[in-house]
Amino acid sequence: MKIKANGISIEVDDSGADKSDKTRPAVLLIMGLGMQLVAWPDDLLRSLRDAGYRVIRFDNRDVGLSQHFDALGTPNLPWQFVRLKLGLAPHAPYRLADMAFDAIGVLDALKVARAHVVGVSMGGMIAQRIALAAPGRVQSLASIMSSSGARGLPQAAREVNRMLLARPKSSSRDDVADHYVRLFKMIGSPGFPEPDAAVREHALLAFDRSYHPAGTLRQLAAIIADTTRARELARIACPTLVLHGRADPLVPYAHGEDTARRIAGAKLVGIDGMGHDLAPGVFERLLPPLLAHLAAARSPQPAPTTP
Repeated sequence: MKIKANGISIEVDDSGADKSDKTRPAVLLIMGLGMQLVAWPDDLLRSLRDAGYRVIRFDNRDVGLSQHFDALGTPNLPWQFVRLKLGLAPHAPYRLADMAFDAIGVLDALKVARAHVVGVSMGGMIAQRIALAAPGRVQSLASIMSSSGARGLPQAAREVNRMLLARPKSSSRDDVADHYVRLFKMIGSPGFPEPDAAVREHALLAFDRSYHPAGTLRQLAAIIADTTRARELARIACPTLVLHGRADPLVPYAHGEDTARRIAGAKLVGIDGMGHDLAPGVFERLLPPLLAHLAAARSPQPAPTTP
């Protein structure tokens, strides 16, 4: 369903839409770079609902069925990386903070006073920004395969970055699907490899729903431009879980360690064999610590304010 959040149109899927889950504690799921709400594994959604949660997921701005920002143009990413290395402020069409206020706007529109906020990759960065901008709205925080954004952390190998920035041979359905199979072969979990056919099926589902690569570039520019988050993380006071793959080739494990170190009381759980995906084997290992974290932070929810 479409809602207005932070002044823009956002596509939302809410398990409480039929009112059966509306009184349950809410879990807000935030997906990563260029990924749509359909990227969340069905088994994870089912497990959260079975555990008694209202599950809310949405398309970030500029991807999927949410509002696109093509009028803002396509950023020159190589030049933004150069500015970053020179110690200059990168430019971006919008910021991760804007995307965080989109998510807060989703909670406002659904009249959810507080939520457990769970983000993967870029979604983890947005989740951190939510906890900084609106601490009273965050029951707990889970940052998965994400980063503090601190300078000096180990980066992905050059071939991984090249693959991330590469384009499909064409914008045809098959070429785009082939591209994503190659990408996830490189960044996926070596301990839990997902069959090519399954990755391709996910890619085709996303393509048929909405293929918008320019939005991914603007989101990446927002990540590059978020240069102050690391030194702000000490202000986060909510219960925090950091989940990270020890074999992540895109966002190395040190990023998870650094995130947990900067947030007081944060718990770090490393997953052997996990790369940068949510393959079934990964999901099975993430779920127990995630459910334990949510349960420990769970408490009666305050009544939502009337708009």
